[in-house]
Amino acid sequence: MIWRRPRTQPVRRPSRHGRHGREGRSPVVRPPLPPLETRAERFDIAVGSTAEFLRSAWPELRDVRFEVSGLPVGADDDGIPRWTVFADERRIVLHRIPIERLSRLHRSDDLHRRMMIESCVFRAAAEYLDRDPWDLGHDRFR
Repeated sequence: MIWRRPRTQPVRRPSRHGRHGREGRSPVVRPPLPPLETRAERFDIAVGSTAEFLRSAWPELRDVRFEVSGLPVGADDDGIPRWTVFADERRIVLHRIPIERLSRLHRSDDLHRRMMIESCVFRAAAEYLDRDPWDLGHDRFR
Protein backbone atom coordinates (compact mmCIF):
# COMPACT_ATOMS: atom_id res chain seq x y z
CA MET A 1 0.00 0.00 0.00
CA ILE A 2 1.25 3.40 -0.91
CA TRP A 3 1.09 6.09 1.63
CA ARG A 4 -0.23 9.37 0.20
CA ARG A 5 -0.47 12.65 1.85
CA PRO A 6 -3.96 13.98 2.01
CA ARG A 7 -4.50 16.66 -0.53
CA THR A 8 -5.29 20.02 0.94
CA GLN A 9 -7.26 22.60 -0.83
CA PRO A 10 -5.28 25.65 -1.78
CA VAL A 11 -5.88 28.56 0.53
CA ARG A 12 -8.29 30.95 -1.11
CA ARG A 13 -7.98 34.59 -0.43
CA PRO A 14 -11.19 36.42 0.29
CA SER A 15 -12.45 38.18 -2.77
CA ARG A 16 -13.04 41.89 -2.81
CA HIS A 17 -16.42 41.46 -4.39
CA GLY A 18 -19.17 39.11 -3.50
CA ARG A 19 -21.44 37.27 -5.78
CA HIS A 20 -23.28 40.44 -6.75
CA GLY A 21 -20.32 42.77 -6.55
CA ARG A 22 -21.41 44.49 -3.35
CA GLU A 23 -19.44 43.02 -0.51
CA GLY A 24 -16.39 44.59 1.02
CA ARG A 25 -17.38 48.21 0.70
CA SER A 26 -15.04 50.68 2.19
CA PRO A 27 -16.05 52.86 5.15
CA VAL A 28 -16.05 55.88 2.83
CA VAL A 29 -19.51 54.98 1.55
CA ARG A 30 -22.03 56.14 4.13
CA PRO A 31 -25.77 55.79 4.47
CA PRO A 32 -27.83 58.51 2.81
CA LEU A 33 -27.63 61.91 4.44
CA PRO A 34 -30.69 63.43 6.10
CA PRO A 35 -32.70 65.90 4.03
CA LEU A 36 -31.25 69.37 3.89
CA GLU A 37 -34.50 71.06 4.83
CA THR A 38 -37.36 69.94 7.01
CA ARG A 39 -41.10 70.41 6.52
CA ALA A 40 -41.04 73.26 9.03
CA GLU A 41 -38.26 75.01 7.10
CA ARG A 42 -40.11 74.58 3.80
CA PHE A 43 -43.23 75.98 5.47
CA ASP A 44 -41.28 79.01 6.75
CA ILE A 45 -39.80 79.63 3.29
CA ALA A 46 -43.22 79.46 1.62
CA VAL A 47 -44.78 81.83 4.17
CA GLY A 48 -41.85 84.25 3.98
CA SER A 49 -41.76 84.46 0.19
CA THR A 50 -45.53 84.88 -0.06
CA ALA A 51 -45.51 87.54 2.66
CA GLU A 52 -42.77 89.45 0.84
CA PHE A 53 -44.80 89.35 -2.37
CA LEU A 54 -47.86 90.70 -0.56
CA ARG A 55 -45.83 93.39 1.22
CA SER A 56 -44.39 94.59 -2.07
CA ALA A 57 -47.85 94.69 -3.65
CA TRP A 58 -49.85 96.20 -0.76
CA PRO A 59 -48.50 99.15 1.23
CA GLU A 60 -50.97 98.36 4.05
CA LEU A 61 -49.08 95.12 4.73
CA ARG A 62 -45.56 96.56 4.94
CA ASP A 63 -45.64 96.94 8.73
CA VAL A 64 -47.53 93.70 9.39
CA ARG A 65 -45.58 90.82 10.95
CA PHE A 66 -46.24 87.35 9.59
CA GLU A 67 -45.49 84.76 12.25
CA VAL A 68 -45.59 80.97 12.28
CA SER A 69 -46.70 78.90 15.25
CA GLY A 70 -47.18 75.18 15.66
CA LEU A 71 -50.74 74.98 16.95
CA PRO A 72 -53.45 77.52 17.80
CA VAL A 73 -54.32 78.13 21.44
CA GLY A 74 -57.72 76.53 21.07
CA ALA A 75 -60.51 75.68 18.71
CA ASP A 76 -63.35 78.08 17.95
CA ASP A 77 -66.92 77.51 16.77
CA ASP A 78 -65.76 76.88 13.19
CA GLY A 79 -63.19 74.26 14.21
CA ILE A 80 -59.42 74.56 14.37
CA PRO A 81 -58.23 77.87 12.91
CA ARG A 82 -55.51 77.85 10.26
CA TRP A 83 -54.46 81.42 11.06
CA THR A 84 -55.20 84.16 13.56
CA VAL A 85 -55.31 87.85 12.67
CA PHE A 86 -54.43 90.45 15.32
CA ALA A 87 -55.30 93.72 13.56
CA ASP A 88 -54.64 95.92 16.60
CA GLU A 89 -51.13 94.42 17.01
CA ARG A 90 -50.50 94.45 13.23
CA ARG A 91 -49.60 90.78 13.02
CA ILE A 92 -50.84 87.61 11.38
CA VAL A 93 -50.07 84.22 12.94
CA LEU A 94 -50.20 81.15 10.68
CA HIS A 95 -50.56 77.80 12.42
CA ARG A 96 -48.35 75.27 10.65
CA ILE A 97 -49.73 71.94 11.85
CA PRO A 98 -53.42 72.58 11.04
CA ILE A 99 -52.49 73.93 7.61
CA GLU A 100 -50.31 70.91 6.80
CA ARG A 101 -52.38 68.17 8.39
CA LEU A 102 -55.99 69.26 7.96
CA SER A 103 -55.83 70.47 4.38
CA ARG A 104 -57.30 68.09 1.85
CA LEU A 105 -55.11 68.04 -1.20
CA HIS A 106 -56.26 66.24 -4.32
CA ARG A 107 -52.60 65.51 -5.12
CA SER A 108 -50.06 65.11 -2.35
CA ASP A 109 -46.82 66.54 -3.72
CA ASP A 110 -44.54 69.47 -2.92
CA LEU A 111 -46.13 71.86 -5.43
CA HIS A 112 -49.66 71.40 -4.12
CA ARG A 113 -48.50 71.64 -0.50
CA ARG A 114 -46.79 74.94 -1.28
CA MET A 115 -49.88 76.20 -3.09
CA MET A 116 -51.98 75.37 -0.01
CA ILE A 117 -49.60 77.31 2.23
CA GLU A 118 -49.60 80.28 -0.14
CA SER A 119 -53.39 80.28 -0.35
CA CYS A 120 -53.61 80.35 3.47
CA VAL A 121 -51.24 83.34 3.58
CA PHE A 122 -53.34 85.11 0.94
CA ARG A 123 -56.57 84.38 2.81
CA ALA A 124 -55.12 85.54 6.13
CA ALA A 125 -53.85 88.78 4.54
CA ALA A 126 -57.24 89.28 2.86
CA GLU A 127 -58.93 88.88 6.24
CA TYR A 128 -56.54 91.45 7.70
CA LEU A 129 -57.28 93.90 4.86
CA ASP A 130 -60.99 93.03 4.84
CA ARG A 131 -60.87 92.17 1.13
CA ASP A 132 -61.45 89.19 -1.08
CA PRO A 133 -58.33 86.97 -1.48
CA TRP A 134 -58.65 87.16 -5.27
CA ASP A 135 -58.25 90.95 -5.09
CA LEU A 136 -54.71 90.65 -3.72
CA GLY A 137 -53.21 89.30 -6.94
CA HIS A 138 -53.19 92.59 -8.92
CA ASP A 139 -55.07 91.47 -12.05
CA ARG A 140 -52.98 88.33 -12.14
CA PHE A 141 -55.95 85.98 -11.93
CA ARG A 142 -58.39 87.84 -14.18
